[in-house]
Amino acid sequence: MTAPPDDCLARNEWICGEYLSTRRDILLDAVGQHLQLTALSVLIGLALAVPLAVLARRWGWAAGPVLAVTTILYTIPSLAMFSLLLPVYGLSEALVVAGLVLYSLTLLVRNILAGLRAVPEETRQAARGMGYGPIRLLLTVELPLALPAAMAGLRIATVSAVSLATVGAIVGFGGLGNLIYSGMNTFFKAQVLTASVLCVVIAVAADLLLLGVQWLITPWTRAARA
Repeated sequence: MTAPPDDCLARNEWICGEYLSTRRDILLDAVGQHLQLTALSVLIGLALAVPLAVLARRWGWAAGPVLAVTTILYTIPSLAMFSLLLPVYGLSEALVVAGLVLYSLTLLVRNILAGLRAVPEETRQAARGMGYGPIRLLLTVELPLALPAAMAGLRIATVSAVSLATVGAIVGFGGLGNLIYSGMNTFFKAQVLTASVLCVVIAVAADLLLLGVQWLITPWTRAARA
């Protein structure tokens, strides 16, 4: 009888400390790429969503088309989205970032617009009576009051980006998704489980971080609850 292998890698176990110690650099590189894809896509999406939401709020007729277009983009399956963007960006990290940006727009635009619409009209009138112009009104009154709704959308968009970034493995830029994809092809149990757990950890950590930021920058919501 052949003796069983004496290490978890040779036995191909799901939980294997040896995998963590021998593949540390690979895991760190994958985590770094995953964080980069997520952060870039969410920041670019936020930079596009804020002006779109403001325009939709200022000109009511624009709200329907803006929400319709962003919602249609969100319904496109991820594989189809990357395929449609392939002629423009090629097999590159920019392809994955562009896809994630388009997916984030629905969540961000909808929530920012909801926050702006929730600002009481009497608050706007009071600010105008104090001499606030449109830009000052937007920056110092409307956007701050819209923060709770906007942060809710940002949290959802960030967690979604962490999840969808794994699909980038089909073009070789999926962060931890690369490890999950290759591990599934070779049935490397420890790699699949470790990369999957790290994705969950990143998503939960990002959500908690943004929740903490929201708590810090919206003190008036704490006072209202108290």
